[in-house]
Amino acid sequence: MPRVLIVEDDPDIRKAVQLGLRHQGHEVFAAPTGEDGLRQLHPFRPDVVVLDLMLPGISGLDVCRRIRERDQVPIIMVTAKGDDIDVVVGLEAGADDYVVKPVQARVLDARIRAVLRRHDASAPDTVRPRAESHGELMIDRAGLVVTHRGENVALAPSELRLLLTLSASPGQVFSRQQLLEAVWEHSYYGDIRLVDACVKRLRGKLGGAPRYVQTVRGFGYRFGTT
Repeated sequence: MPRVLIVEDDPDIRKAVQLGLRHQGHEVFAAPTGEDGLRQLHPFRPDVVVLDLMLPGISGLDVCRRIRERDQVPIIMVTAKGDDIDVVVGLEAGADDYVVKPVQARVLDARIRAVLRRHDASAPDTVRPRAESHGELMIDRAGLVVTHRGENVALAPSELRLLLTLSASPGQVFSRQQLLEAVWEHSYYGDIRLVDACVKRLRGKLGGAPRYVQTVRGFGYRFGTT
């Protein structure tokens, strides 16, 4: 049973989402503030955090950043309709996906299950060795371990899945829409900001320069080692 931590200050929304997710088979703990959410992160040990960006006290963005400093638990942020700037900033802060209010339990349940599948990311269909070396980057597909210059790299689920997808076919160019479908399981015409923000975070964790995740202007991204 997936364990979901909801951080939402509106009591009506919090109760409705909590009941809806429980009906979908999740174990749910709800926190009314960012401070409460951070305090419950360790004892509750959620599989997914559903985080409202507009919170009293510590903002949702700060909560997201603090979680990412110590944990790679999947984060789905909740935003008000039309808050495009908050979406971009939230994704760059480390969120894996987002939903827009009013939140529908079925939609949120689908996003939760998708992000959990990414968290348990498996290698693409092509059979590959357990560990791959790409210059200073090592990828252990079976163990889901990534090291760069000998140091372990802590990747959020979407970052890991993105790296696994691109590195499975070095040199192949993937459009943003192809990556949305492969990594986020968004089969409709989705939000390419998810891809761009994830690429930015991944590059930052792999040294900053676009050596491994290269931009193909006007189309998408490819994996390279030079």
